[in-house]
Amino acid sequence: MGGRAQLRRATVDTGGPSQRAPAAEPDAGRQVPPTGPGTGRIVAGYLAPHPPHLIYAENPPQNEPRSTGGWDTLRWGYEELRRRLSAGGRPDVLIIHAPHWITMVGHHVNCVPHPRGLSVEPIFPHLFRYHYDFRTDVELAEAIVEEADAAGLVANAMRDERVRVDYATIGALHLVNPAWDIPVVSLSANNNPYYYSSASLDQMEVLGAATRRAIERSGRRAVLLASNTLSHLHWDVEPELPEDMAAEHPYNHHQYAWDMKLLDAIRSGPTSALRPLIEDHIEATYAETKSGSLTWMLAAMGWPQAPGDVLAYGTVIGTGNAVVEWLPDGEVGRG
Repeated sequence: MGGRAQLRRATVDTGGPSQRAPAAEPDAGRQVPPTGPGTGRIVAGYLAPHPPHLIYAENPPQNEPRSTGGWDTLRWGYEELRRRLSAGGRPDVLIIHAPHWITMVGHHVNCVPHPRGLSVEPIFPHLFRYHYDFRTDVELAEAIVEEADAAGLVANAMRDERVRVDYATIGALHLVNPAWDIPVVSLSANNNPYYYSSASLDQMEVLGAATRRAIERSGRRAVLLASNTLSHLHWDVEPELPEDMAAEHPYNHHQYAWDMKLLDAIRSGPTSALRPLIEDHIEATYAETKSGSLTWMLAAMGWPQAPGDVLAYGTVIGTGNAVVEWLPDGEVGRG
């Protein structure tokens, strides 16, 4: 693991007046705790991988390419995630950290009120050309920037409507909530998963704690999404039919065995045991968790004592992917 990253303070771009898209009302009949200033909380966190192949296999109307299916186990895991999300009462906001909005200087938070456009996966444009249209919880996004800045991180509010939302953010958000009826906050990856052999994850702990404080101030009921694949070595040639499952299997046994080691620890708990293991897993498998999304989410949740619930594991072009749920300590499981 590399040396600890230096924390720096930056002036926050506060721009004009904040604008928050109204959150959808909870489903009728659900018992949802009251919200208001100082009563916000994280209600769940999910490891929510983003392979574009899963969107391609789902054939949603927003995606231009058409498929015959595939990667069913992972898609069934996302179905269960959506069922649990609904059973727990509609959250006020989904907050996502994803590895493909890469910012080389600082942690950026999308404060564009109404992002819309075409997101294209640069390596798989024949699989993912997705027309997105959603609302940002700008008030909460700005609060995260303020808290991160106060904690000594370089943090910026991104307000440029011309910036195209990355496919990792769009892919995970669609798979979690294909109706797109819950406001969103999206965070950039300052830990670049491609330029460095290992990432310094200490800043992600600071960012996670800052995110939690902003949520508590806001009064929102928030669900956190860490959009990370696990082992990340993959094929460089795809079959003639991309969804040919006869060609889908782990890149090699070493990568698979380390994914199982990490998932066994997730299933056993406590989550704090993952702190050193995530770093070991990154070094052993080139894991995409080096971008920091998983560490950010678990730090925001206070590294729960309860184990995570693995809803699905499967490979996509050889990479390991898991859909996992964590509930805050004291919450009753929803399995």
